[in-house]
Amino acid sequence: MTPPSRQEPQQDLPLAGIVVLDLTLVRAGPTCVRHLSDWGAEVIRIEPPGTTEVFGGSRDAPDFQNLHRNKRTMQLDLKSPAGREAFLKLVARADVLVENMRVGVKHRLKIGFDDLAPVNPRLVYGSISGFGQTGPYAERPGFDQVAQGMGGLMSITGNPGEGPMRVGIAVADLTAGNLLALGIMMALFERQRTGRGRWVHTSLLEAQIFMLDFQAARYLMKGEVASQVGNGHALDAMSGVYETSDGRINIAGGPGGMWAKFCVAVGHPEWIDDPRWRDAAARVRHRVELGVAINAAMRARDTASWFAILDAAGIAAGPIYSTDQVFADPQVQHLRIARTIAHPRLGMETLVGSPLNFPGVSKDIRTPPPEPGEHTDEILRELGYSDADIGALRDGGVV
Repeated sequence: MTPPSRQEPQQDLPLAGIVVLDLTLVRAGPTCVRHLSDWGAEVIRIEPPGTTEVFGGSRDAPDFQNLHRNKRTMQLDLKSPAGREAFLKLVARADVLVENMRVGVKHRLKIGFDDLAPVNPRLVYGSISGFGQTGPYAERPGFDQVAQGMGGLMSITGNPGEGPMRVGIAVADLTAGNLLALGIMMALFERQRTGRGRWVHTSLLEAQIFMLDFQAARYLMKGEVASQVGNGHALDAMSGVYETSDGRINIAGGPGGMWAKFCVAVGHPEWIDDPRWRDAAARVRHRVELGVAINAAMRARDTASWFAILDAAGIAAGPIYSTDQVFADPQVQHLRIARTIAHPRLGMETLVGSPLNFPGVSKDIRTPPPEPGEHTDEILRELGYSDADIGALRDGGVV
């Protein structure tokens, strides 16, 4: 099937008709834009002239291919007067602009919200920074690992006594991107009422602190400083990773009578009245002894047998997969989160689809990531530039 034209909005998608200018880099900003492009926004990615390499090395690498589908791209020198003129024409017809530059860069280029709002008062301007748009750290470069450390996550990740541990995904980047996409949706909704756009922004540091969730709330309300508990849970000592006769299994506790059900299921009903483990607080105090006891019980059967027993008892449990095993799981295959698209040079490629579902609306990836500057001429013509105009811009290195 021939993919639809990039200029034709997908009328059955929630964001059809929304025009987005993408000035993002690396991962946090592109994560935000990917939500918008996946669900029907017309995204125009703007890169400096001559750009071929990207963070991670290559546009053909899985990272770039996964982040930049469903959009068009052009190359434009925003520092030149002619490039700025073309950019402002794009701004005038846009609904959203997303950027995650260093804080001072957009102001030096005079493309901040205050610069662009007079051009288009309806513009929703979304920003991600490392540490916030103002304050003593505002001009610092921000990266995920730094945010994980400063946001407290590394101090509570890993086994006790082994030092701080980075989480294996770029959680600060991804969360900031997800949150900014939510903020942009809120600003677009507000615009329906007010007729005006606004600036909405977040940072890697704010996103990471937000993700501390109950550990942060426990400190703010009670002064409790969370510590590392490895694969356990700070509030529920029953939860954890346990050994079976042929591997390991994840078990998650829960409220109410889950502990009693678990004790019966693993063949130790006497644990229910054991004073060390009678309630959640006691189990947390004696979590080391409890872990030893549960491990000893779980080693009596293989993983598959325990899955069957625990599932029948209504206790949450699951395997611990490697990446290849994730995508081989029948439930993951049923959800169809792995989506295949034809790339004109790379052939058929499979990418991670959107985790959102709108029943009756296709979530297929519509178009692969574009080549460098692939749509520059096309977009300029839409802005009213003639072939002669475009040739002059090329000769001047503007595009």
